[in-house]
Amino acid sequence: MSNDVSSLRLQDAWRECERNVYHLSRALTSLGSILPMTGERLEYLTDAQVQALDQFILRFTKLQDAMGGRLFPAILQYLQEQYEERPMLDKLNRLEKLGYIQSAEAWQNIRNARNKFAHDYPDDWEKNAALINVACEAAADMYNILAGIEKKLKIDQPLLELGKALTVAYPKPSSRCK
Repeated sequence: MSNDVSSLRLQDAWRECERNVYHLSRALTSLGSILPMTGERLEYLTDAQVQALDQFILRFTKLQDAMGGRLFPAILQYLQEQYEERPMLDKLNRLEKLGYIQSAEAWQNIRNARNKFAHDYPDDWEKNAALINVACEAAADMYNILAGIEKKLKIDQPLLELGKALTVAYPKPSSRCK
């Protein structure tokens, strides 16, 4: 595959991640006054807060999917690494070895958080609130991974233009989601 096609795929995957980060950030900002989430807060959300939480859930999921399903493979393809048919863990380990992610295990933890977060426990407000808080932290981790990838690509691939930089003022949920 030509490098032009692989760079287009990488740029497209980056833009998708960038859009999801933007909307995820906006949702977190809207939820800021009720984070960290508690069972009681979750049980009595206003309609606007429910919409913001739904947006957070949607964008968290979409960002995780875009990074794992599109961005990571696109980076490897752009670098001409032969990992298309390899399992995800092999791709993660290769990205870690190349310095594009700090830890394959950290990505697995984000994936596990997403899997837990995807389940709803209708009668357990506290458990759902705890899962929201874990996802909030994982969202910050995803943002940090993207920022690291952006930095590494700028250093190693200075001719590659990703599009917009991750300039969104991403809320720092780490202190609010615990």
